[in-house]
Amino acid sequence: MKIEIWSDVACPWCYIGKRRFETALAAFPHRDAVEVQWRSFQLDPGLPEHYDGTELDYLSTRKGMAPDQVAGMFEHVASLASAEGLNYRFDAVVVANSFTAHRLIHLAAAHGKQDAAKERLLSDHFEHGRDIGSREYLTALGLDLGIGAAELEELFSSDKYADDVRQDFAEARALGISGVPFFVIDRKFGLSGAQPAETFSAALDQAWQESHPLVMADAGADAGACGPDGCPI
Repeated sequence: MKIEIWSDVACPWCYIGKRRFETALAAFPHRDAVEVQWRSFQLDPGLPEHYDGTELDYLSTRKGMAPDQVAGMFEHVASLASAEGLNYRFDAVVVANSFTAHRLIHLAAAHGKQDAAKERLLSDHFEHGRDIGSREYLTALGLDLGIGAAELEELFSSDKYADDVRQDFAEARALGISGVPFFVIDRKFGLSGAQPAETFSAALDQAWQESHPLVMADAGADAGACGPDGCPI
């Protein structure tokens, strides 16, 4: 069973959704048969590589909301993140364009480290105030993941994986995805948002049953069985 997750590194609900999904997957009996692929999405493709202002400044300007309203939103989302074991620090978030970070995730996928890259980027962005648009930071992250310096240099000195990121964007549009996180199971089932773990569990069970239907074996005409009308002798 393949699960594709469209997500942005700069999306606070995406990290909460990742944790809730992981909780459901850990309890799923067939988890070893599940392939998870992270797909790229950008909430604000037009964001400068580096934004001169805080996350509060950026969102209040972008959404046209009063700063105190945005601060209240931060408090609400941080409390939900805390329930998933995450320590959001919106006051320390560095606002930056996530396109190059998505390219790094694609490079990490080629090394079997896609989930590790996604986890680090989300954590560093929302919990540790790291600059996800910084070449220095992304290079250090890539080295931590075991990616060679030469490959990282090639990534940052070229447009490698840029087409792959844009292809993810195009597939999202084709599927009608306009917000993230968005989870697609076997290209048959779609779940939007950071759903509760119980909802993810139900979706996993349903998708598995649909792709692995129960096949009735012929037990023979003399096999006894009880039914609504009783148990024939």
